[in-house]
Amino acid sequence: MSKILLIILLLSCLLAFPQQYRTVRNTAFVRGEKLTFRVAFNSALTGSITGGKATIEVKDENKIINNRSTFHVVGEGRTTGFIELFYKIDDRFESYFDESAFIGCQFSRRTRENSYKKDDLVIFRQNDCLAVSLSKVVKVPANMQDVISAFYFARTLNITDLKPGGIIDIPFFLDDSVYNSRVIYKGKETVKTKLGKFRCITFSPMVATGYAFDDPYPITVWITDDENRLPVLIESEQSVGRARVELISYSGLANPLTAKLPD
Repeated sequence: MSKILLIILLLSCLLAFPQQYRTVRNTAFVRGEKLTFRVAFNSALTGSITGGKATIEVKDENKIINNRSTFHVVGEGRTTGFIELFYKIDDRFESYFDESAFIGCQFSRRTRENSYKKDDLVIFRQNDCLAVSLSKVVKVPANMQDVISAFYFARTLNITDLKPGGIIDIPFFLDDSVYNSRVIYKGKETVKTKLGKFRCITFSPMVATGYAFDDPYPITVWITDDENRLPVLIESEQSVGRARVELISYSGLANPLTAKLPD
């Protein structure tokens, strides 16, 4: 009888306290948004050259995973033109993440960078706090994100009370490891791109130092100071020069682009 009573109590607890998911308020983007970027490099050896193109798109579909709606995002990047004589890139990243909680459901990557190749598929078992890749099962914190869902989650954050120098921590899972990127808020400024002038909020995310980067905060990101939170410009100082990633086209925005200033 005591065993039966214990089972009843356990089942009652499960019914009374189902898995709880956080709820993220999102007004920054909708399905159908597509952003296209031009990638350029500048060094003493090469001067300024266009080196590639990248796109990131929120697909129209709503795939149901674990009885919950998801966003499906595909990011692709490849080198173009002259630079391919020295370094060739053809990458594709794909993410399904929970529409309300902004947590990873499924992430895949196909990386081709010269002779380096990397393919992976990660299934996030959020209820068990596990990330299951093709090579490993990793214990992860609650509300774990992949690198793409982390980017879209960052666009939803309310920074109204954040002062210059303030820090935002954004965790994500990549290459069988949990990373925590510390992002420094630098303030507001106006930036000029080929699409025009924009009022922006500016951030510097932390990266791992090593061959490409000497400074842990080498990247500056300019994001529109409106509801869309579009990344219009990214610059990074590298050991061999500077890279510039510039938004050159957009479609399917959730809101009017009010941060764009008159010419």
